[in-house]
Amino acid sequence: MAPLNLPFLNKSDSGLPNGVTHPTWVVLDLQGAYPARQPASPIAALLNRAETLEALEARVEKLCGAEWLHGVLVRFGGFAAAPATAHAVRGILGRLAQEKRVVAHLPQLTMTALIAASGATEIAAPESADVMLGGFAVESTFLGAFLKKHGIEFENLRIREYKAALTRFSQDHMDEANREQLGAYINGMEGAWARDLAEARGVSEDTARGWLSGDLTSAQGALDAGLITRIAYEDELVGPGTRPMAAVLDLFMPKKPSNAKAGRIAIIPLIGTIIPGKSRNNPVPLPLLGGPMAGSDTVTAALKRAKQDDKTKAIVLYVNSGGGSALASDLIWREVATSEKPVVVVMDEYAASGGYYVATHAKHIVASPYTLTGSIGVVSGKPVLKEFNARNNLNPERVGNDRALMYSASRPYSDDERALIERSIGEVYDRFVSRVAAGRKLTKERVNELGRGRIWSGVDALEHGLIDELGDLHTGIERAAELAGLPYDAPTWNATPKNHGPLPEFVQEAASLAHSAVTLEGLSLWPFGKERVLTWFDQDVKVR
Repeated sequence: MAPLNLPFLNKSDSGLPNGVTHPTWVVLDLQGAYPARQPASPIAALLNRAETLEALEARVEKLCGAEWLHGVLVRFGGFAAAPATAHAVRGILGRLAQEKRVVAHLPQLTMTALIAASGATEIAAPESADVMLGGFAVESTFLGAFLKKHGIEFENLRIREYKAALTRFSQDHMDEANREQLGAYINGMEGAWARDLAEARGVSEDTARGWLSGDLTSAQGALDAGLITRIAYEDELVGPGTRPMAAVLDLFMPKKPSNAKAGRIAIIPLIGTIIPGKSRNNPVPLPLLGGPMAGSDTVTAALKRAKQDDKTKAIVLYVNSGGGSALASDLIWREVATSEKPVVVVMDEYAASGGYYVATHAKHIVASPYTLTGSIGVVSGKPVLKEFNARNNLNPERVGNDRALMYSASRPYSDDERALIERSIGEVYDRFVSRVAAGRKLTKERVNELGRGRIWSGVDALEHGLIDELGDLHTGIERAAELAGLPYDAPTWNATPKNHGPLPEFVQEAASLAHSAVTLEGLSLWPFGKERVLTWFDQDVKVR
């Protein structure tokens, strides 16, 4: 955490004013993306330097219980959280504001920073603050024409018109169905933003929406519009009784442990593209290859461990995934559906396609208003290098059954092969629809209306019965406690697969990483093995 650069804190005489035995204000820094919890992998956890929502909530809980504390200055610097995470931070600051005076200081008035800061009692900004309130938007680059120019085409079979996975490779522009659903999602996000800010500032939603179209360019304009409560620099918000969080940690009373004998709640993350096999991570930001991947073997093993653990009374499955392998998604779904212990699914930024599939039979589903979910659909496809090979004098030769090579990139599908794949993805889609209908107690006809690959915001998903409640991980843990008959402060633990083998888990993982680095096994150009039928939302919808 960056040191607080305030002049009075750098003086050698840092004693409190006469008669003051404890700091009256504490400075809490917020910076980074705030992942929900530490990675389950020991090596990843060791390398992770980012503060988590879990750690932030623990800090805030200590501040709430400090009787000597009057207020907290929350300093936003380099805050890079996605909207769904910012909404969770808003909830944390809101709980703090119920106990203490909370002032958020924002040098940059951005859409996501304001979501988080709206949980504070007051919002202040320096006179020179950057104001960037242009609403939300997404931008996708379509590669179809570029690939075709170089002799590469892409076959894309999908169910149905809203299923946009792989279209950035097969098309040269965004089709109208995709434009429609993304526009509706953005409108839903801006509506959620307006509700959050309207509630925080005590104005109407129409007034808050007006801030997005009011061409605000300065802190003074934001103050005049009622968006912030004060123009001030940091040194105007603190006094001699203020200390940074790190300087007061020894003043907090240890938390009285809850009755652990009553039981605990397991938290299992499902982060990234869903793939067969074990979870893995590739830090290189490449299409299909980059980022975390949630392996069905790893996630199901963690679920089984939590189900078998006598102390665990409820399970929270934390999903941030656009789906992936239809098979892997179904295997994870099975572990959720067969659990005798209540399973609560909490959706983060994404819980789409396979990421929604795994949630359908949970006892309770919680999503952020900013979550992208739904995408009940199926896709299959492959690149076709026939023209590329001809241009570059490459000549693939075949021996044996052509059907065995139907997924080869050397030629397009035949009519018979295309019909076979369409039948296959139709069967997977029917199963997907049936899972949703049974789990959410909807008719298959209604699920098909909501499906066809269409994405929904968390707010729209609630309206359509695809989820049960708007909230965050804190909400999900409370619902799990209620379902299991546990107190709200019941202990939680990060459930991971049981350790197998004679070596400690981190040694096994290090050996696996070293092996992958040598053999490149971990860098397959297709992360789903031999599978070609996907419940996947592959668009990187990064709102700006």
